[in-house]
Amino acid sequence: MSDPLHERDQAAAALEAVALAAGPYLDSLDDRPVHDHGADDLIELLDHPLPEHGEGTMDTVRRLLHVGTGAATHSSGPRFFHFIVGGSTPAAQAGDWTTSLLDQAGGLWLTSPFATRAETVVLGWLKDLFGLPASYGGVLTPSATFANLTGLACARQWWGERHGADVGADGLAGLPRMPVLAGGYLHPSSRKALQILGCGRDAARILAADETGRVDLAAMDRALGEIDGPAVIIANAGEVNAGDFDPIDDMADLAERHGAWLHVDGAFGLFAAASPRLSHLVRGVERAHSVTSDGHKWLNVPYESGFAFVREPELMARSFGAWGAAYLPPGDDPHVNYNVLGPESSRRARALPIWATLRAYGRQGYRQMVERHHDLALRLGDVVEKADDLELLAPVRLSVVCFRYRPPGAGEEELDALNAWIGAELLADGRVYAGTTTYRGVKALRPAIFNWRTTEADVDLLASIVREIIERRPA
Repeated sequence: MSDPLHERDQAAAALEAVALAAGPYLDSLDDRPVHDHGADDLIELLDHPLPEHGEGTMDTVRRLLHVGTGAATHSSGPRFFHFIVGGSTPAAQAGDWTTSLLDQAGGLWLTSPFATRAETVVLGWLKDLFGLPASYGGVLTPSATFANLTGLACARQWWGERHGADVGADGLAGLPRMPVLAGGYLHPSSRKALQILGCGRDAARILAADETGRVDLAAMDRALGEIDGPAVIIANAGEVNAGDFDPIDDMADLAERHGAWLHVDGAFGLFAAASPRLSHLVRGVERAHSVTSDGHKWLNVPYESGFAFVREPELMARSFGAWGAAYLPPGDDPHVNYNVLGPESSRRARALPIWATLRAYGRQGYRQMVERHHDLALRLGDVVEKADDLELLAPVRLSVVCFRYRPPGAGEEELDALNAWIGAELLADGRVYAGTTTYRGVKALRPAIFNWRTTEADVDLLASIVREIIERRPA
């Protein structure tokens, strides 16, 4: 084989092969382990010297399906509780396949009015779902990290302009360090964004009231009063270890009092806004200057998907646009061009799976899923609280359950070692995935429930496997 032009008649057959494999694979997710370690050797089938002439379309697709459906970590199934990972709803998955089929250059209206309009529509729907003002600007990104990069780049541009500088055009040279304040829930993705932006990974001043990381509002108020000039506050809607929330409304008060920029990292917690019984957790988010979230978490669309919203839309173009390249549309183009509103220039039409899932299930579908997952977390938390040898380390606020094994008489070092061992055994077992973290200075388990497929049976299986592992603990 050589030039793909000679296999153009295989394009539909290759997609059909994937479609034929999809049914059995998806049907198997409820019963198969999250990670079948016995299939790991299949991965070696991917590795060989670069073919000189190629093995052909159909042979290659069959090889990829054979290896992937066997050796992949089946994180799209209902028992992946590690990190914070959703799945792909049926509509979102089909929307993603459509994205690849149409292969749109989604950054410019000129290259795809279809993709541009779809992005505009879903950004409006997401603002509605999250309770954000319709006037906010927005852009879809590959992830929460890129979304935080977008919001904080706008904050940096805003801050520079208050010092009489255009940071987007001229950089940070000659300017003081941008003051950034946060509580102890600051996520590494925000630190990474600050690092990329030249502000410094460790630039944020952490003002925590206790060992969990709860923000010290009084200390933040005093710190803001001591800063000469504008500052940036970062609030977290959903802390990864136990699912706690910064008091966004109170932090918005501080931002208004001191003329600061409030950025809200709502990677998963922003979805609490979809539920009337949980929306109090994000009260005040509509007052933020920038807000971010992830689609491949609780929206349950395929990787990669994030979104950023900015109160002053003009700041997005000043932060990311104005390249002056002759072949690109001019700055006064009447159509929206999303590649000048965020960090990406080459962009796939990632709005399509979002459009599909929001149209398919609507506001009430997401409200029901968020509340169902919250109920499942409460169910697991109740199992922990009723066990004499398990300790719930934090209240279940949303859908993360932070707990540890604590047998009577064990010292703290022994407890840390035991819980690290339980976490490793869970991953080695493979039937469910749930990892460990360090919370309040101790080693803990922190299963997170975000997949649309997850039911009571899956959470109960997690609890029973933890118990199995405990019962065979080393003497």
